[in-house]
Amino acid sequence: MNLWRFLLQFISLLIIRRLIVIRSVSAVCEYSITHENTHYNFNLVAPSKQFPHGVLSEDGYYKVSSNGTVVWFQRLCDAMIFNHDPPRCFDCWECGGSSHCGMGCSALMSNVISGYPVCITMGQTPTITIDLIDKRNPQMGLIVKMKHNSPHMSCSLSVSVVCDSNQVQVPQTLERVGGCSYATQLRHPSGCAIIESTNSNGLGWFVTLLIIILCLFGSYLIAGATYRFFYLHIRGIDILPNLEFWDSLPHRAQSAFMCLVGKFKGHSEGYQSFDPPVDF
Repeated sequence: MNLWRFLLQFISLLIIRRLIVIRSVSAVCEYSITHENTHYNFNLVAPSKQFPHGVLSEDGYYKVSSNGTVVWFQRLCDAMIFNHDPPRCFDCWECGGSSHCGMGCSALMSNVISGYPVCITMGQTPTITIDLIDKRNPQMGLIVKMKHNSPHMSCSLSVSVVCDSNQVQVPQTLERVGGCSYATQLRHPSGCAIIESTNSNGLGWFVTLLIIILCLFGSYLIAGATYRFFYLHIRGIDILPNLEFWDSLPHRAQSAFMCLVGKFKGHSEGYQSFDPPVDF
């Protein structure tokens, strides 16, 4: 009985731990922003038919090299997993140790120093941040940045996930942007945003102008009625300011309309009078 209880508790702990890991990875990979009354929602690990792991590499890592420098990174939102071809470099203690090199960090770099490949940790999962590639164009994609600070060296890696709904292009180039900071990019459908709402909650300029006019008109009526009530001691409907004008306004509008109709008819008859006579 105690054995079954122990097994149930052990399985429950494993499930809870797995759910926490999945939730933490998903939270790091999510990004939302509202730009010009449009809401953009990104989720780099959202599964699809073609990519059940989202932008995550099925190999457990991405690899890119340039001028003898090799960089491994994964999962953009989690640590790396090496099922094959693990990194072979020295001094990997900050990134998993010699037996699990690369599996204790989110990005790892190898440089040849004095003829030996030396490991340098470039990113840790807790330091991952996500932002837009172009703040004026959210649909371009996201840039994922990871960094690692050590007493000897501070390094970082920026990965641009460019939106491309037609193809996937793994990292091809590695650019050094200064010191121990590097940048690369990949093209992937997971970098495309989901537009959840395009409805504008703001008011148009015409509605705003109309509200201002109504507020001014209401203030005018209230101020005028208050003055006539307290200072002129006027009661009843005559309390409204310029009542004669408002009373004659419908008649004025009708007269203006009839005048326009008369002018239109006059122009029509004038055009008809220029028709040449027809002889039969």
